[in-house]
Amino acid sequence: MKQIFTALIATVITIGFANAQAQLRTKHFNVEKNIAIQGYDPVAYFNQNKAVKGNKQFTATVEGINYNFSTAANKDLFVKNSKNYEPQYGGWCAYAMGATGEKVEVDPETFKVLNGKLYLFYHSWVNNTLTKWNKDETNLKSKADKSWMNIFH
Repeated sequence: MKQIFTALIATVITIGFANAQAQLRTKHFNVEKNIAIQGYDPVAYFNQNKAVKGNKQFTATVEGINYNFSTAANKDLFVKNSKNYEPQYGGWCAYAMGATGEKVEVDPETFKVLNGKLYLFYHSWVNNTLTKWNKDETNLKSKADKSWMNIFH
């Protein structure tokens, strides 16, 4: 009986942590109309090296965040290991996170895959933050990592 009680308590704690994590993610991740990356397929950045719009018929939810995919195969890859494909800094602009520690919207078509991680950037006709990031990447990445830890944890 003690083993059952211990297992039950562990399950309740695990579920509570998972719910708290999902709430934290939905509060801080860049989600528009309940979809991350404005509906772009996070796996396509890696296996096609381009931004590809996802399809609502291929949607997966991971810890409270919904993602669309362009193919069932990409969805399956994501579900098996979402941490490999989710954008850094909750999908906010990597440059802004490093430069000012702020959550700034992105252009999903302005991105960089660096060391197996996806970074998204703000881009308008007068301001491409990816070029600014590339000029001081090491410093900005270090600052962005710290800023995101302060926001997200």
